[in-house]
Amino acid sequence: MATIVETHDLTKVYGTGEAAITALNHANVCVEAGEFVAVMGPSGCGKSTLLHLIGGLDRPTSGQVVLDGHDLGQMGDTALTELRRRRVGFVFQLFNLIPILGARDNAALPLLLDGVKQGEANARVTTWLTRLGLGERLTHRPDQLSGGERQRVAITRALVTEPALLLADEPTGNLDTRSGDEIAALLRQTCDEWGQTVLMVTHDPRIAAYADRIIFLKDGSIIDETRLAGESEDVARRVQERMKQL
Repeated sequence: MATIVETHDLTKVYGTGEAAITALNHANVCVEAGEFVAVMGPSGCGKSTLLHLIGGLDRPTSGQVVLDGHDLGQMGDTALTELRRRRVGFVFQLFNLIPILGARDNAALPLLLDGVKQGEANARVTTWLTRLGLGERLTHRPDQLSGGERQRVAITRALVTEPALLLADEPTGNLDTRSGDEIAALLRQTCDEWGQTVLMVTHDPRIAAYADRIIFLKDGSIIDETRLAGESEDVARRVQERMKQL
């Protein structure tokens, strides 16, 4: 199985001298194609920092990120921006949709920014929105959609470029329990049915239970890793117990 992303001794330090804070400390992560990996840990443990470094949104203090065969540290800003746009999909807790645009136009933005013609972009987006259950909501603006539907639009926007890696930072954090479960199940579906690779940060054991594997962080260091199997409720209980030990 191909490796989509791997990090080697990835470290991020903010500040200098006595004010220095190590947000991530020699983290080694490997995610294979088609895998759904969750990252968990206490607040401030470095989860989002890890995601931002892997996605090229920030530069490490030391260490290496190899994404889809590209060493991010060897890339200039222009090349890195292009790689992010074409090979990485981002989903955040806040949906970051443009209020005056409909679902299809919001989701088409990455394609249009990359020079894809409007007709082709609309066709690709319509296919994905239909897959994600929004085929009847193409022209609805964000204020005409539920929270779960807005997140589906955001996930569509991340998937339309057919990225090598989908990075999701607390994608259910703004949703109620039912909508959160639907979004987690949808991310699971993108892996199982369409071969997508997902790396997700979450604080919720129930949501993490949808993943194949969980990486646990504490104080910027990876302290444990668990491969999941079994019924989701039982898995969620085991994950919750492990979180209490951190």
